[in-house]
Amino acid sequence: MSAASLMVQGCTSDAGKTTLVAALCRILARRGVRVAPFKPQNMALNSAVTVDGGEIGRAQALQAQAARLPPRIDFNPVLLKPTSDRRAQVIIHGHAVDTLDARAYHEYKRIAMSAVMQSWQRLAGEFDCLVVEGAGSPAEINLRERDIANMGFAEAAEAAGFPEVPVILVADIDRGGVFAHLVGTLELLSPTERARVKGFVINRFRGDIALLEPGLDWLEARTGKPVFGVLPYLHGLFLDAEDALAHHSERSGETKLSVAALAFPRISNANDLDPLRLHPEVDFRWVGPGQGIPPCDLIVLPGSKAVQADLAWLRAQGHDNAITRHLRYGGKLVGLCGGYQMLGRALHDPLGLEGQAGSLEGLGLLDCETTLEAEKQLKNVTGWLKLGAGEAPIIPIGGYEIHMGATTGGVLERPAVQLTDGRHDGALSADGAILGTYCHGLFDHPAALAALLAWAGAEDAAAVDFTARREADLDRLADAVETALDWDKLKRALALPGL
Repeated sequence: MSAASLMVQGCTSDAGKTTLVAALCRILARRGVRVAPFKPQNMALNSAVTVDGGEIGRAQALQAQAARLPPRIDFNPVLLKPTSDRRAQVIIHGHAVDTLDARAYHEYKRIAMSAVMQSWQRLAGEFDCLVVEGAGSPAEINLRERDIANMGFAEAAEAAGFPEVPVILVADIDRGGVFAHLVGTLELLSPTERARVKGFVINRFRGDIALLEPGLDWLEARTGKPVFGVLPYLHGLFLDAEDALAHHSERSGETKLSVAALAFPRISNANDLDPLRLHPEVDFRWVGPGQGIPPCDLIVLPGSKAVQADLAWLRAQGHDNAITRHLRYGGKLVGLCGGYQMLGRALHDPLGLEGQAGSLEGLGLLDCETTLEAEKQLKNVTGWLKLGAGEAPIIPIGGYEIHMGATTGGVLERPAVQLTDGRHDGALSADGAILGTYCHGLFDHPAALAALLAWAGAEDAAAVDFTARREADLDRLADAVETALDWDKLKRALALPGL
């Protein structure tokens, strides 16, 4: 027996595909449906480690949580992680297979589609319903040939003997031009693709719905397709960003700590910093191109998909001198994954994995060196943070490792983390001012967040559990979407369990 399915495609990137799929997964899971998310191809630098030892887009890990499932490689069989404006690391079934430019990847899509269909077959035989997320827009004319992310996948699934994959088209009214987006996208589709679109969802509406209703009536009359719902703009929703940097803050009143994080050109897993960005007592700022590092208590160097290039950018911006000055005046510094690698004496890339083979001088703030290796380390980890004196582990943490480098050096004798599998991770400088680690999710555990805030200078900061907050916001999102959708229209258009 094969699962029923529904595919959410968008008129643009960031139209609301990820959040709508997450909401539908949570709604159906709450109704007792065995539901799973699926994204054939994702391009993102925020990723997660799966229970089966692979790597998928962070958004699909969030959608898996919405479906009350652990993340699996089949939920996102093809992940592209850009290493430059022209090249991307290609990850198939959770593991990196090559780094290709756009033209080479276009030729590779036949192999990628095979991986997509293998995952689809496995999931279709296990679940009652699969909620699929498209990528970008289905009306990108230059990408139609060999498409595996949108209509090309839906048609391939049917050609392989699976049931129809119906499509909902979602558009973001907050950015304007919503009717042009929907009608224009529909017009650019082929007749068979147009027939696959069963209706529309309008996202991020704020205001009086009565003022929108004439437009909805026109849209249904113009296209012959129903509007399934108008979703409200939900302020302060804490869901992991798929790729773009999130800037929303929840500061309330006086802050206890100021934090500056460098927004590298190839920043990865920026969601590591969400607990700092959203903490009500933390003044958090991203520092982008042309911006100086402001006076602050803590500087964070986040992860990077191109460590040597981002380190060169850091120097070109003058941030190396600013970091030295920050430390001289008693500030604290954290390096996460690629940021940790930058803190050492040197970065070695003998295989040319990030470009031309060779070495680059690091910031020299920790006594260690990193050598890039072809095999990527992918692990879910738990352990204890070690900020105080003595050998006893003290503060629980949980997270994951995604990196291609091996770091060695004398500073590793003062590890920042003791892992439950017996390994040590990262390092703490002799003066206790600099912390480096490969553990993504360092700030996620409430106890670790509180300890790190105190270490950086914020004693008695409010205890905040962002894991619980994410779970509560998934329910908040699901409640809002469940209320906004017209379930009678959905039942008439879609044959899905749980409707």
